[in-house]
This record gives sequence, structure tokens and C-alpha cells, in this order.
Amino acid sequence: MKKMILTWAAFILSGCLVAEAQTELCQGAYFTEEQGRQFLEENVPGSPDQWTKRSVAVKEQLRAGMELQLEKLPAGLISSPVIHSKKIMDGYTVENVFFESLPGFYVTGNLYKPLQKQKSYAGILCPHGHGNNPEGRFREQTQKRCAMLARMGAVVFVWDMIGQGDSKQCSHNLPKGLKLQTINSAKALDFILSIPGVDPDRIGMTGESGGGTQTFMLTALDNRIKVAVPCVMVSAHFFGGCTCESGMPVHKKGDYQTTNAEIAALTAPRPMLLISDGDDWTKNNPAVEFPYMQKIYALYGKQNEVELVHLADEKHDYGPSKRKAMYGFMAKHLKLDISKAKNRKGEVDETPAKVLEQSELEVFNTVHPRPTNAVTGDEAVTRLLNGI
Repeated sequence: MKKMILTWAAFILSGCLVAEAQTELCQGAYFTEEQGRQFLEENVPGSPDQWTKRSVAVKEQLRAGMELQLEKLPAGLISSPVIHSKKIMDGYTVENVFFESLPGFYVTGNLYKPLQKQKSYAGILCPHGHGNNPEGRFREQTQKRCAMLARMGAVVFVWDMIGQGDSKQCSHNLPKGLKLQTINSAKALDFILSIPGVDPDRIGMTGESGGGTQTFMLTALDNRIKVAVPCVMVSAHFFGGCTCESGMPVHKKGDYQTTNAEIAALTAPRPMLLISDGDDWTKNNPAVEFPYMQKIYALYGKQNEVELVHLADEKHDYGPSKRKAMYGFMAKHLKLDISKAKNRKGEVDETPAKVLEQSELEVFNTVHPRPTNAVTGDEAVTRLLNGI
């Protein structure tokens, strides 16, 4: 009887913990626009010491909410990456890549490199956002920005969101997708830093929408990212609408509360460009999020290191004008050759960036099959994550 009571007590407790975790999720438009504005206004630190203390608390909850025990992650790369199917393009090359982020889970993507040899190279991580027809990294907007950055002199890596592209070991709506994608981002950083010639002092990251979330999340947690350009994502009131962005309690715990704008501010004093538009949750950036960022950067005397490009008549994407703004910012802060992105008239011209067929960019094929140790299925991948 005593054993039964203890069992039921454990069952009820576990249910309460699950319920508590669910109530601490901040998903979608969790705040109203006014609540988001008010939160930032009320939480501007009065001194560098106050911001340092707050930064530590935000980072601690990011790790706790994601269940990230970084000391349990394998250091560096688990095994040698497989890089194949090199394609020579106009001023750059493209290769297909896969490597393990966890034992049995594979990051899949494409590596873009400049054709022109250099003494050293900037490295840029390019996570993509949600999108179909085609998926993620195969989209025109993704291929073009990777190609142009490579032409400008950077080594660029773009990889699949879980459940998209070649990453079919689990579904995209995995409950702990935020944890897995953050681990994948960290290992993508390890990968690009392992490439000979990549300068660890010139590492950037840029993505749109869900890729913007990946950008400011990893930049907040990892100081190896030196320049960040989160596109159409940083908001005081919108917390991300997917499990891979807000499916774990990283924004709220008891009395603790943060927003994506505050998380993005952890980039300070490293250079950051916000790109926003007038048709989504970034529409208030000029009046709300950007002034807040300037106040944080001012604590370091670095208010000129944060910039905003707001395109009021545009929509939620990483379109040509948004890419143009990013190219200039990355060139400025990572010492890239912006002339390689321009035509004879001095205008940004993406004509040399060829959009390849999905079949040319896919990682797994008959010559390079998915490894036999690949962990597949949501339950199996979740068990793998629970051990980290």
C-alpha cells in the first residue's frame, strides 16, 4: 500500500511539473505590443554592473530552460566531417557536408568558399528560417546570400533545421527542438572553426525568422560569434511561434521573465545589425527594440556598434534589400571585399550567385548514404537529448 501511495505521489508530482513547464512557455505573441514595450522600458539597467548581473541571469535561464549541460557535450567535432561533391562556381565553390553534432545525430548542409586564395578567411554561419517550396537551405534567398558572402571572401556554412532538407532523423516539431538546434548551431560553429585558414576573430552569424532566433540564441551563449545579423526576428512582444524557438522554458521561470529583445541584447558590445520590416512582429523596431539596444550598447560606450535597417514596405523574408544591408555590415566588421558583391556601376549585383537544383545540394545519396549509426525517430532522438 505504501509503495502504491509513493507511486501515485510520484505520478502526480511529474504531472504537476509538466503542467508548470507548459505554463512557463512563452509562445507566439505572448505579450501585447504595449506589454513588450513596457517590459523593455522598465528593464533598462542603470549601470554596466547591473547589466552584467542581468546578463548572467538570462544566460543561466537559457541553459537551464534548454536543459543544456554544456560540460556534457563532446568537445569539438565527434568525427571527421564528410565533405563531397565540390562544385566550381563564379568566384566561389559549393560542397555538401555532414557531421555528427551528437553521437548518431547528423548536421547536414552546404559549405561555400571563395575561389580566391587568402591568407585567412572570415567564417559566417547562415542558419535558415522556416519555409517550403523548396525547404530551408535550398531556397533562392538562402543560396544567394551564402554565395555572395563567399565571393566576398568568407567561408560560409548553411545547415538544415531539424526535420527539413536532409535532416530527417526526427520531425521539426520535436518538443526539445530548441535544445537540439542550439546544439547543432554550436557544432556548426566548431565545424567552421576547424576549417584551415578561418580566422577565429572574424566569425559572423546571420539568419532570418527562425534562423534569426538561432542567430541571437547562439550569439548570446557563445562569445566566439563576433558579429551578428538577426533578420526579421528580434521582437519585444513576439517570442517565436515554433517549438524550435519557444518550445522550452527559456523566457520564463517563476518570477523570472525575459524577451527575445533582451536575449539579442546579450550580443553587446559585439557588432549587431537588426533588420526589420513593416509587416511582421519586427515592425516596432525603430521605436521600441532598437532604442533599447542603443541603451545597452551605450553602457559599453559602443552605441555605434548596433545598427538598424528598417524596411517599412517589405514583408517577412531575407529578400534582396535585406541581403544588401547585411553584405555591407558584414564587409565592414569582418573585413570582407564588398567590391566582389558589386557590378561595374558600384551596385550590389547577385547575378553571379547561381541557384542550384536541390539534387545538387543534397548530402545523402547512393555514394554517400546516411550513416548506419544514425538515430531515427522522435522518441529515439529525445532519449539521446535527455542524456546531454
